[in-house]
Amino acid sequence: MEHRDREPLMRKTSFSYHTFPEGTARRLDKEYLRSLHNKRLYLAVFAAVLGNFSFGFALVYPSPVIPALEAHPSPALRLDQHTAPWFGSVFTLGAAAGGLSTMLLNDCLGRKLSIMFSALPSALGYALLAGAQGLWMLLLGRVLTGYAGGVTSASIPVYISEISHPGVRGMLGACPQIMAVLGSLVLYALGLILDWRWLAMAGEVPVLAMVLLLCFMPNSPRFLLSQGKEEEALSSLCWLRGEDTDYAREYEQIKDSVRKQSRRVSCAELKDPFLYKPILISGVMRFLQQLSGVTCILVYLQPIFKKTSVILKAEYDAALVGLVRLSAVAIAAVSMDKAGRKILLFVSAGVMLVSNLTMGLYIHFEPASHNGTVANTTLVSSANLPAEPTNYITLIPLLATMFFIMGYAMGWGPITWLLMSEILPLKARGVASGLCVLVSWLTAFTLTQFFLPVVNAFGLEVPFLFFALISAGNILFTGCCVPETKGRSLEQIEAFFRTGRRSFLR
Repeated sequence: MEHRDREPLMRKTSFSYHTFPEGTARRLDKEYLRSLHNKRLYLAVFAAVLGNFSFGFALVYPSPVIPALEAHPSPALRLDQHTAPWFGSVFTLGAAAGGLSTMLLNDCLGRKLSIMFSALPSALGYALLAGAQGLWMLLLGRVLTGYAGGVTSASIPVYISEISHPGVRGMLGACPQIMAVLGSLVLYALGLILDWRWLAMAGEVPVLAMVLLLCFMPNSPRFLLSQGKEEEALSSLCWLRGEDTDYAREYEQIKDSVRKQSRRVSCAELKDPFLYKPILISGVMRFLQQLSGVTCILVYLQPIFKKTSVILKAEYDAALVGLVRLSAVAIAAVSMDKAGRKILLFVSAGVMLVSNLTMGLYIHFEPASHNGTVANTTLVSSANLPAEPTNYITLIPLLATMFFIMGYAMGWGPITWLLMSEILPLKARGVASGLCVLVSWLTAFTLTQFFLPVVNAFGLEVPFLFFALISAGNILFTGCCVPETKGRSLEQIEAFFRTGRRSFLR
């Protein structure tokens, strides 16, 4: 009965969608956006991004754990200069495998079920870390939590972009990064009071909460339509938008877009700019994001602070940086739908450039007395602090790192994920998002694996100067290649790449 009642409305809105003048259609879109009540949409997004919370938690797990395991009394668990880089980097190798498998999972299981599937390797990985009796259990636990992170990082942004509407897609698109940052911050905070085994046990909580909540959330209407499940897609959109809204009109727009892209992408079609341009832009952005050094800095944050001998203890500095990162990404979420994507990318890359350059020059020119154990010895005595003003120069690496993380979290952190989910065409979205995540985490693995050996061989300033050079490249790439998608529907963005006419983005 409910379906029969909807049919006249659907026919009416479908007819008006094709016959209304463009100005009238835009006015109706604005009126429709004002009529929406997003409580259920926000709940669905929250359930999904709990996977990002777990991802952020697992990513920085080595930061407080590596120092503890380097001093572990058991030889079977003790890390040295050869095993510590593997413990830090093997997570990203697992994430690359997760991104690769998502190329199939996203299109076979769907976005929601792919996210739920990630809970299995994540829970098993945390269990291995918590009960580790040897190095192989530590490494396998890191691989499994990394694999889960690769699946969620490829699936969650796509799920959010497909269930959101243009009025809030920028804000909601930043939520995965916000939750990943919050997960990292919680890890740093818990690292101050919990043993490394209990830290792993704490990681199980958001995984279980995510699975339970997602059981009650709908799948993406676009994915359901691509599978021919029209009734289920309409019900999903009705649940997300509210029964008292003109959701049927939006449904017809989505249905029309899906119908044009019903066939799976072939190798021959990859020559079409409509496909290869957004895939190339997304892949290069993920590559540059990792080359800017964020994963290395987050994974080895406490060892970096110990080497530069900042005034506070390394674990407190790490928690402080996590708090700054959370504040910055929250600012980005609020301003993304107002300021636009490109301006935030420019500001983000500029701040990262200055911060990395400052860090590299500080390490290179600062006398060794401030970067060794002598500085630590003088700083632990609070009585000597007022009488030794030169010690305050050791605040520079802390401030530089805080500004780097703040700049990253304002743009190149959340926006690269958001743009990936916005500009990739529907017919290739599942495969292409997995490919982009694969590129991202293979790059991250390479950097995190070689970060400590490079530091030991050439000094800590070399990687930071390299990261500064990459940040300058980010500015050039943003200006030349990245389109502005603020306030545009996914269908408008697809039309831009299909025709090359920027009028579709105005």
